[in-house]
Amino acid sequence: MGGAAALLAVSIVACTTDAGRDTTTVAPSAPTTTVVNTTATSSSQTTTTIAATSTPPATIAPSRLTIEAFEVPAGSRPHDVAPAVDGGVWYTAQHLGELGWLDPATGETIHIPLGTGSRPHGVIVDEHGTPWVTDGGLNAIVSVDPATHEVTVYTLPDGREDANLNTATFDEVGVLWFTGQAGVYGSLDPATGSMQVYDAPHGWGPYGITATPSGVVYYASLAGSYVGEIAADGSALVLRPPTGGQGARRVWSDSTGSIWVSEWNSGNLSRYDPGTGVWDTWPLPGSDPAAYAVYVDERDIVWVSDFAADAIVRFDPITEEFTVIELPHDQGEVRQLLGRPGELWGAESAADHLVLIRTSG
Repeated sequence: MGGAAALLAVSIVACTTDAGRDTTTVAPSAPTTTVVNTTATSSSQTTTTIAATSTPPATIAPSRLTIEAFEVPAGSRPHDVAPAVDGGVWYTAQHLGELGWLDPATGETIHIPLGTGSRPHGVIVDEHGTPWVTDGGLNAIVSVDPATHEVTVYTLPDGREDANLNTATFDEVGVLWFTGQAGVYGSLDPATGSMQVYDAPHGWGPYGITATPSGVVYYASLAGSYVGEIAADGSALVLRPPTGGQGARRVWSDSTGSIWVSEWNSGNLSRYDPGTGVWDTWPLPGSDPAAYAVYVDERDIVWVSDFAADAIVRFDPITEEFTVIELPHDQGEVRQLLGRPGELWGAESAADHLVLIRTSG
């Protein structure tokens, strides 16, 4: 495995473009609840050291970052990950229709079937430790009790079949917002089961989604090449990054409320400042990068998964330097990133492994 490389980025500033708003509200459907069996397996763990691993008391220097790989059951094709409150990590085993849980200390995994036809995409964890899944196969939002493994299914309303659900986030009052690539986004109130679904501007494309510290929700439209800012009434304001046809795939907020965007078609990393309306754009290193996921950690360091380079890329907004960390397996295909203080997690969906980068000692 090669060493990390640091490169300087180029900064571009441009203005936003606004567009009209179209919304549709659909009556909610009642949830259904099932209890399922679980399976437990033991997995192996491998660690690859990128460079010497001397650990400072706080942040680990980029040149000394290491990546660890944890095997999950064959055929899982893990898509998204979410650190659990018990120290484990939840992941969507997309090809098995199950939600997985990994114990990083032992490598043990537990799989929870989500139902016939399940094809889970995203997973996030609420403040109580409950994982919530966007399930394209079930066309539903699914929650799993972390203690009993009871599965609750919130099916999208009639007329919203085949939404191609992707990812979710919570706003400041605990309402779950989600996207569907078929041209929708929506909200679910976990307290009541009430669900609303909206037509996205320009149709097909909603993919990644995030909430700022103040609770404003933004989503990325991959096919539409824009970022949508969701208003209090559920309508969406269209914000366009400077590069046309860039394929905004995922978004993440930093601590100031600025929105970071991974651009699949252009290979750029962009930032939108809602306070000024200014965009900044940096091309990822390499000849033909493909920016898939973006995540901003507790220090406002930005992380991007690069499909083309088969790597995870670290970006420091202050120095504007990139550090490239190669994945342990060829064609690892990390599709999403998430973390907790001191840890960055992703899933090598093509290699049936989860990967961990420790960012502090």
